[in-house]
Amino acid sequence: MAVSSSQKGIKTPTSKQQGLQTMALVERFMALFIVMKILQVSDAAVYKVGDSAGWTTLGKIDYKKWAATKNFQIGDTIIFEYYNKFHNVMRVTHGMYKSCNASSPIATFTTGNDSIHITTHGHHFFFCGVPGHCEAGQKVDINVLKVSAEAPTPSALASPIVQASNVPAPSPSNANSLIVLKGPFSMVSLAMAIGLLLCFL
Repeated sequence: MAVSSSQKGIKTPTSKQQGLQTMALVERFMALFIVMKILQVSDAAVYKVGDSAGWTTLGKIDYKKWAATKNFQIGDTIIFEYYNKFHNVMRVTHGMYKSCNASSPIATFTTGNDSIHITTHGHHFFFCGVPGHCEAGQKVDINVLKVSAEAPTPSALASPIVQASNVPAPSPSNANSLIVLKGPFSMVSLAMAIGLLLCFL
């Protein structure tokens, strides 16, 4: 005679219990997804071009040297702060950048506090379109290196190279070019995220 599992003391889960288990699993995956999104955002940085000097022709700022000391990544924001009666920001092609040709820029920014969100890797060329300023050195090449461990999202591939955004600029008194969450801060956010995830397990 065959003995059923209920007679052996083993309980089979009811459909209600299976539904609750599935729901708990979905909640864990959602929590993990949220944690991963938080970590993705926390690695973004905000750079103020020229640091405390900003975007200017005064003081002989070496923007090439400034950019060479940075590790730009997709998701970072580049802020140009300047007096808009005397300067602007133009995004241009490599050829236009080399020759300081401002005749047909890809985009022009004129607010004096322009935030440009980087969405793709590669070179992003900018200069001031006021006659003589580019030739005087008011130009910068933002080179975003491809990170091999990170696969681009389909939306990042489909979006334009850079877009203006409404990211608030740091205060002018802040001399740091790297404003938020790089390096050790990402490790702290990772530890916090893992702790949060463990709460759901």
